[in-house]
Amino acid sequence: MRAVQFVGWTIVMCGGFIMGGCLSVAKETPSPPSCPNDLRFAFITCTAEAPFFLPVKQGMRDAAEAMGVRCDFMGTVGVDVQAQAEMVRQAVEAGYDGIAVNIIDPVAFDPVIWQAVERGVPVVGFNVDDNNSPNARLSSVNQRLAEAGRKLARHVLPFIPNGAHVLITMHDEGVSALEDRLRGIQEVLSEKDIRSTVIISGLDSETGAAVIAEALNVHPDIRGILGTGQSDTEAAGKAIEAGFSGKGYWSAGFDLSPKTLQLIQDGYIRCTVDQQPYIQGFYPVIQLTQYIRYGIIPSDIDAGAAIIDQSNVVQVLELSKRRYR
Repeated sequence: MRAVQFVGWTIVMCGGFIMGGCLSVAKETPSPPSCPNDLRFAFITCTAEAPFFLPVKQGMRDAAEAMGVRCDFMGTVGVDVQAQAEMVRQAVEAGYDGIAVNIIDPVAFDPVIWQAVERGVPVVGFNVDDNNSPNARLSSVNQRLAEAGRKLARHVLPFIPNGAHVLITMHDEGVSALEDRLRGIQEVLSEKDIRSTVIISGLDSETGAAVIAEALNVHPDIRGILGTGQSDTEAAGKAIEAGFSGKGYWSAGFDLSPKTLQLIQDGYIRCTVDQQPYIQGFYPVIQLTQYIRYGIIPSDIDAGAAIIDQSNVVQVLELSKRRYR
């Protein structure tokens, strides 16, 4: 609890970090109501039951306890932007005082977010932001996605020969975060004329491992696999472990899961990039509370792009068990 209080006071005293390229229309939003204490916030996302969101939920709960507010975490089963946008509208009608939205599409959420703001309900983003077009959300807590893709690619670039062929995986289509990471990865790979084949592996890592194994058999010249999300990164490691161990194959990707961390320990995944989902749940609660109670305008926070490999995986594995990483 002491750590939670420290983080909470840090945001009060120091504010947030600016995220380049994000557009804010905070000056056009209505004035916040005066100092209510009984506040209720909704977190709305896609794939709400995905393991990735366990630390997000933990951060949300810790911040809610620290600030004395209530929070509900909800979302769609898969990726359905229209259904998720409708949940934002329903949250406004249900009387939530503030909303945090995973803005996985740069256009689909614009109308409902604007409608929420016009009704006096502040909205912040988390996990994925709409940073390419105007949006009425006040701020976002998320990774700088294209830059994170570039960071991963630069980390593994020394291990990829000029002109090589690599496999790049995405667990779903239509998720701007994965597309942004993909773009960043491909920008760096082009420096060595590296060719890439992109596949959709699916949200389930067991099924994804089979899809990836099939792709490796179809393309026998591929040795490296680069993931763009959690389930496909885990799936790549599982595929190598099950059928390609000891044959010069390697993988790297994004996000944490207990299995991904184990696969790093065992050498099947070279590294993963952590976007610190705990703070993506924690800081939106702080921002919404401070905005409504005191009129403190939220600012964007970069959730980071930390490289996790065999040098630090043991420490991160322990924190993952406690849902902080």
